[in-house]
Amino acid sequence: MLKMNTAELEAFLSAEFLQVAEDFTLDAVTENKLVVRLNVSDRHLRPGGTVSGPSMFGLADVGVYLAILSRIGPVALAVTTNCSIDFMRKPEAGRDIICDTRLLKLGRVLAVGECHLRSDGSEKVVARASLTYSIPPH
Repeated sequence: MLKMNTAELEAFLSAEFLQVAEDFTLDAVTENKLVVRLNVSDRHLRPGGTVSGPSMFGLADVGVYLAILSRIGPVALAVTTNCSIDFMRKPEAGRDIICDTRLLKLGRVLAVGECHLRSDGSEKVVARASLTYSIPPH
């Protein structure tokens, strides 16, 4: 059951993480999946015009974080404890990056999520990430 919808998640991001909130747009939030977009701008690019690895990591991290919050509510202090990311191909130039996120496990103290990142308009996965989050006691 969802505890936060798209509008509530976007408002939370704007209130708690104003420094990066404009970088991301939520495209879909359901009980089984969350889709978030990196609004690619020049500051996300590395030499050669491709989206940087740190920008894609940030997208995956935000995707899993918001997926968790959509299910447990606004717990700002949930934190990443582990991340593994595989960069598989160069993102397409001039396109946003889409992150399809799903939670594999949502426990009382740990959550595990998986992300597939792709260029907008393409089905080819450019990166795959697995993240574990620690959820603080209520």
